[in-house]
Formats: sequence, structure tokens, C-alpha cells
Amino acid sequence: MRQIPELIENNRQWAQGVTQQEPQFFQNLAQHQQPEFLWIGCSDSRVPANQVLGVAPGEVFVHRNIANVVAHTDFNCLSVIEYAVAVLQVKHIIVCGHYGCGGVQAASQNHHLGLIDNWLRHIRDVRQKHESILQMFDNDPRRLDRLCELNVVEQVNNVCHTTIVQAAWERGQQLAVHGWIYRIQDGMIHDLNATITGPAEIAEAYRVATAAPT
Repeated sequence: MRQIPELIENNRQWAQGVTQQEPQFFQNLAQHQQPEFLWIGCSDSRVPANQVLGVAPGEVFVHRNIANVVAHTDFNCLSVIEYAVAVLQVKHIIVCGHYGCGGVQAASQNHHLGLIDNWLRHIRDVRQKHESILQMFDNDPRRLDRLCELNVVEQVNNVCHTTIVQAAWERGQQLAVHGWIYRIQDGMIHDLNATITGPAEIAEAYRVATAAPT
């Protein structure tokens, strides 16, 4: 139990395979990173950013936590956003949730789970805020899907209101914030039409993305 030799062997084979295909890959990667994308996603092991996006190491800067929450008191997340925006100069911030999210499902219930209840409070606030929409899906499995979507939209809104993103827009930096959701059952990403490229777009994008289904 003190060692995991199969993972070390997997790594060796992967590194050798990459080097055979592109001999200078790791040497070039070690020099710098210039990703255009910051991915804020869920910690769920079934939603790995690079594989989902089909991109190589070095192409996406990643922050993950339970249920892809962006809280203004979370200095870990804010530090990642600041480094990505101010230092790496990413052009896109992608908040990507996923259907069937365990964190969102737990927040949709009223069970006491322990320490994580403090984190899920953010999502329970989303649930309460949009209860009028969610009531339309009473006893319908799509209720959880819609809450997963609304959680993404709220986190996009939170990203856009950070002092980091606001300052970037004020100095004229090109930066777009996107809200996506991933379906594990088919591996497909769906755009939630919540893309924002400047302060003037926040209110309208939020209105459209949170509108009740017709």
C-alpha cells in the first residue's frame, strides 16, 4: 500500500509515447506556459479538463472544486483567477459544470452531511434564489439538470463580478467568460448561452441564461 507501481508504469509509458510522437514536447513545455483558457470545473474524476477539451498539457489552466463554485471568500479560487488573468493573460474563462453533479444533488436535499454543508451553502443559495423556476420541474429528474445549469450561470456571474475580471475589462484586456455544462453520458459539452465579454453584457446574459423554460 505504500507504493502504486502501476501508476508509475503508466506515467513512464505515457511519457515515452509522447516523446516518440514529438521529441521536443517536454523540453518546450518546460520553458513556459501560455494557455488561452482557464477552466473552472468540478472535482468529479469523470470530468478531466484536458481530455474533455481534447487539448494537450500546457493549453488550459485548471481550477477544480466540488460543484465548480466561485465564492468571493475562496482565496484559492481567486488566486487562480488572478494568476490566469493578470500573469498568463488568458483570453477565456470557462466555468463548466456537469449534469448529475453530486455536489449539486446534495445541495438540493436537506440532509446534514458534515463539513461539506458549509461549502454546499453556496449552491443551496442558488436553489433558493431560483426556486420559482425549479418548482416547474417538481418530481421531474430534469429539476436536478436545471439546478446544475443555474449553478453554472451563477458562478459565471460571480466570476464577472470579481475585482480581478472587472479590473481586466477596465484596462481593455480581451477576456470572455463562458458558462458550459458537460454530459457524462455522451461526453458532450453544451453552451449555456451565458458568455460575457464586458461589464455591459452581464445583466442581459444573466437574464437570458436564467429565464424559465418555455
